[in-house]
Amino acid sequence: MPPDIAPDLTDDQFLGGALSVLQPAKGYRSGLDAVLVAAATAAAPGQRVLDAGSGVGVVGLCIATRVSGAEILLVDNDPWLVDLASRNAERNGLTERVRAVAADISQGLAALRGPDRVPGLQAGAFDHVVSNPPYHVQGEGTEASLPFKAGAHQMPSAWLDGWLAFLHGAARDRGKLTMIHRTEALPRLLAAMDRRFGTIRVRPIQSRPTVPASRMLVTAIKGGAGPFELLPPLIVHNDDGTFRPEIAALSKQPTAVLP
Repeated sequence: MPPDIAPDLTDDQFLGGALSVLQPAKGYRSGLDAVLVAAATAAAPGQRVLDAGSGVGVVGLCIATRVSGAEILLVDNDPWLVDLASRNAERNGLTERVRAVAADISQGLAALRGPDRVPGLQAGAFDHVVSNPPYHVQGEGTEASLPFKAGAHQMPSAWLDGWLAFLHGAARDRGKLTMIHRTEALPRLLAAMDRRFGTIRVRPIQSRPTVPASRMLVTAIKGGAGPFELLPPLIVHNDDGTFRPEIAALSKQPTAVLP
């Protein structure tokens, strides 16, 4: 076992092996959702990207791997995951453009403007704000047995508004939001985005053509005034369980983006 891989970690490959990521062997593990968020983020060289609730950094690291010159700030409230994210940036040769810091996103604007604000985490400084947040409301359903897994999957009901306030405050004027969430969260998500983000586009994600969408990709613009759009669904698998060609391309090709 390589010296930087502890028994409680795995070394996983993303983007066809272009990105190698250490993550917990048990509990929450980044996968396709993170790749989809990164592929839906239309970042350009020289732009600044904030990955909120970054965990081990897969979303931001995928963006950094795909977009040469993009600067990424990874933010999570778990110092252990922040340390792993920093190690992942280092082992992929991305430390000049990717940095990981610990901050409590649920504090909303206070995390950006309070006396304990993390250096580099400025309000209105990011061209893109991206997130793969905890999907479930705390107290609804079965809570995960591992504390860090519970934190990655669940948030108190009031946190979503604070999460969107944080993303809105961090984005520059006309900055772009990209995130993924469960479809049943759409009413709460739209309420939290009200008066913060507009020009909202929702793309349902179906695991197969014949099943309802369980997740959705959401993009929006800070201060946008365009109409709400419900896009055609993104279907992940064929009926035989294999990946659709466009999904396989996202998983294997560092430069692939969502069609």
